Amino acid sequence: MRARRWLFGVTLAAAAWGVLPLAQAQTASSANAWPNKQVIRLVAVFPAGGSVDQVARILQIPLQQRLGQTVIVENRGGASGAIGTAAVVQAPADGYTFAVVFDTHGVNPSLNPHLSYDSKKDLIPLVLVGTSPMVLATHVNSEYKTFADVIAAAKAKQNVSFGSIGNGSLGHLAMALLARDAKVEWTHVPYKGGGPLMSDAVAGHVPLSIGTVFLTKPHIDSGRMRPLAVTSSKRAADLPNVPTIAENGYPGFDAPAWWAVLASAKTPPAIVKRMNLELNKILKDPEIAKKLDAQGIDVTGGSVEQAQSFINHQMDVWSKVVKENDIRAE
Repeated sequence: MRARRWLFGVTLAAAAWGVLPLAQAQTASSANAWPNKQVIRLVAVFPAGGSVDQVARILQIPLQQRLGQTVIVENRGGASGAIGTAAVVQAPADGYTFAVVFDTHGVNPSLNPHLSYDSKKDLIPLVLVGTSPMVLATHVNSEYKTFADVIAAAKAKQNVSFGSIGNGSLGHLAMALLARDAKVEWTHVPYKGGGPLMSDAVAGHVPLSIGTVFLTKPHIDSGRMRPLAVTSSKRAADLPNVPTIAENGYPGFDAPAWWAVLASAKTPPAIVKRMNLELNKILKDPEIAKKLDAQGIDVTGGSVEQAQSFINHQMDVWSKVVKENDIRAE
């Protein structure tokens, strides 16, 4: 009888010890099976036609090919990208819903303190797709021939005004930061998007405009707009003769537009690692880089940690500008 009990106990112990390895094996198998739900969503957090939508669609097909699953782009615009981003945070964190965001993601936490999510804690970047300088430009017949002319006019207390794609946009904040550094004041004219802004800028209805290279360069090429400076720390490859603001006496000034792909912070680490790997391979494809360059975007790529550091820095920088200038969402 004792021998039977001893044998039964050994059998139970062996079964118990076997549960954990089996569960671990099943979990690993499940992670390795990803993706297997057929459809992966890239949520472009701005409407169709804009740069975020374009970036998402550039990534869509090669990502679909690399993962062997259908990838769709879903446009969820509104609240400067916050609505689409919230939808990704609220979706199951199973590796089938990702966000493609613009630089407004780095501004939204300070501009809208009532977001339904924590931008730093609830999301993890998969990759920083790329950056682009913004261009401060003026109508070709404007009195401003150089960037120095703009600063001189502002210091002379002339009513210098500029237009941006909207209140709280990165262009708006970059000009607020410049005003602080230059110890000048100017008037902000917010527009509802790039189209209305450039229509007025080309017509000379607003003296200065600040927008991405992609938004502004066609009008520079047509001879209707004159570029005065770019906001990045280095000159734009597409506008090599246009000096940076830093070169104009404001060392360290750097305010690039940027795009990134994000996931819920609860996404399994193995999926985050795989997505970072696949997205980096895509970004290294010369054809993809060429398509992004056509959007005025300089490819960045890199690790999750590098993207996280960049985005957190952007949030910290623009939070100070928003507070110092009491800038509020429209």
